[in-house]
Amino acid sequence: MSTKLLVIDDDPNICDLLKYYFENEGYDVKTANDGIEGLSYFKMYEPDLVLLDLMLPKGKDGNTICREIRQISSKPIIIITAKDEILDKVLGLELGADDFVVKPFDMKELSARIKAVLRRYYAKDEKTDEETIKFENLEISKNKYELKLNGKAVDIPPKELELLYFLASNFNRVFTRDQLLDKVWGFDYLGDSRTVDVHVKRLREKLEGVSDKWSLKTVWGVGYKFELVQ
Repeated sequence: MSTKLLVIDDDPNICDLLKYYFENEGYDVKTANDGIEGLSYFKMYEPDLVLLDLMLPKGKDGNTICREIRQISSKPIIIITAKDEILDKVLGLELGADDFVVKPFDMKELSARIKAVLRRYYAKDEKTDEETIKFENLEISKNKYELKLNGKAVDIPPKELELLYFLASNFNRVFTRDQLLDKVWGFDYLGDSRTVDVHVKRLREKLEGVSDKWSLKTVWGVGYKFELVQ
């Protein structure tokens, strides 16, 4: 069965271009020109990956659609936008996007990013490790993709959980941003190290005040670690 892509972009020319290119690469492609239509298509079509523009009409922009998709699904989202602002990238990643591509983009690069994101996503699904890491007031299940704080399940984007699981699995060990990109995002990830900073920031907001026995620490000039208090 063909991999299904959903393109949500208000520019019909870009939708047509992406549909033509990726159908020739063997994908099944659906397009939508606004957020409301895009969200409806997502629920009906159940795509394997979403290409999502930030600037959309009819009251639901790309960030809103990204947030609403993340409430019901962990399927990969790549944001495509003409905006080249750092804050836009950060916000998209905070809301759960897996990657970020700025227009005008090269089709071969976009294709490579799609394949890399899908590889990481399906590699995650194939894991059979059922271990749950437990520390005081904290449980992380990589198999279930579940985070519990004080015994209660907490909503968390997949990549944040993977990052927390990796650091907690290697507690008291310092990792550079590049090492974390390699271990959590994969060697073929085409983003930059600020992605790690964004995800650590969001994790700290979730973990604040949960326990004084452990914490996510910044090791200045080096990177990050999950530190257990002796």
